[in-house]
Amino acid sequence: QLQASGGGLVQAGDSLRLSCAVSGGTFSSYSVGWFRQAPGKEREFVSAISRSGGSTDFADSVKGRFIVSRDNAKNTVYLQMNALKPEDTAVYYCAAELQDRFYVWALDYVWGYWGQGTQVTVSS
Repeated sequence: QLQASGGGLVQAGDSLRLSCAVSGGTFSSYSVGWFRQAPGKEREFVSAISRSGGSTDFADSVKGRFIVSRDNAKNTVYLQMNALKPEDTAVYYCAAELQDRFYVWALDYVWGYWGQGTQVTVSS
């Protein structure tokens, strides 16, 4: 199971940290990704981190502003979101899979496990 949390209402330029707690199975066996979906738009890839934490990827729209990390001792992946913009407003989801398929991380259908979303709203 995946549990995303940490969303909220912030102003443009603020920071927010999302958490994705993973339970069941061996946490270090999962790569974890973040996706988001804004109203009226398709779900899009945001970021992902490999099982070891040694590899990460980001969508161009968040590169340089977002940081993804994992704490295997706490079975949790974090998405640190800095310099937030109104266009970052969306429901954010975390997902997991049992492989490090870096080349297809941006494809939502390759992720086998999904958590419920957490709402992030950035006001201008």
